Amino acid sequence: MQNKIRSILFRPAALLYSGVIQLRNTLFDRQLFKPWKSPIPVVSIGNLSAGGTGKTPLVDWIVKYYLSIGCKPAIVSRGYLRESKGIQLVSDGQRIFLSSREAGDETAMLAWNNPDAIVMVAKKREDAVTWIAKHFAKRAPSVIILDDAFQHRQIDRALNIAVINASEPYFKAKMLPEGRLREPLKNLSRADLIVLNKITDRETADRIMNELQKNGKPVIKSQVKIGELICFSGEFKTSDEALSAENLNVLAFAGIASPESFIESLTEQGITVSAHRFFQDHEPYSAKKLESVRREAEEKGLSLITTEKDYFRMLGRPELIRIITTRPCYYLKIETDIFEGKETIQSMLNAVIGK
Repeated sequence: MQNKIRSILFRPAALLYSGVIQLRNTLFDRQLFKPWKSPIPVVSIGNLSAGGTGKTPLVDWIVKYYLSIGCKPAIVSRGYLRESKGIQLVSDGQRIFLSSREAGDETAMLAWNNPDAIVMVAKKREDAVTWIAKHFAKRAPSVIILDDAFQHRQIDRALNIAVINASEPYFKAKMLPEGRLREPLKNLSRADLIVLNKITDRETADRIMNELQKNGKPVIKSQVKIGELICFSGEFKTSDEALSAENLNVLAFAGIASPESFIESLTEQGITVSAHRFFQDHEPYSAKKLESVRREAEEKGLSLITTEKDYFRMLGRPELIRIITTRPCYYLKIETDIFEGKETIQSMLNAVIGK
């Protein structure tokens, strides 16, 4: 009943939003709006949904792949919900300059996990690319990775990757605000490569795969791979401090688009989730919220666990970390596991840099 009421209330706004998006895309398709040509090859990773597709772990995978073959990448992001303004250098590939508060949680996480990569945030990503080309002329990156840029058509790209969440209702997907789509599914034809991610049900994934292949573009399959369990005590901890999940009884909290998948990941690791608190995706944490989370954990005798992205969001405000670390605190790392089509994506990534 709630879904039916939501549909009635939001369908007109969704139709209007869809019309505006399609008009904008038509202007680009007919070259009335022309994308800017970057002096450095560009790979774009984005999605059609409003978060929850596993895009950031895929960006991380691509950056690590380029680094593994001796290629210097630069990551350019808008730095969603960051408190800084304008163009900001997050990392020069040698030193990290900004906290998650100034760079955005996902961008800070990518910088910390890839210390050899250049990372920048900017509202106008063209400005960031121009800045990189000018200031890193003597050690210019071989490729620019545009994070969350499927809808950002102002910059031309050598490779356009779209990520689809296989655990979402693909065949019943609806436009914002009625559903979670940023643009209609038919616009996947604009992608050079489609990544069907977060696969748990192979039968459902195969149905989506058959539909996606009608676009005539290559489709590869991936899933979430659980990484290390990290204990933290208010300062950034390295992977050397990974712990076992055995016999861990926790209150899980997160502000992400698909919190259910986080809980599933925890239980798959043998972690007992006795309570949970969910917040909105990218929702800023406050002292009041975290004090409430800590009190519940104390009353129930539970440890606290969150996602890596949420950890980095709090890390930008050390006073928030101090509130919860009176309890044992952990975060769980996740990775992208491309189990079908790895050679395809590697070949396409190589082609961008002429390798």
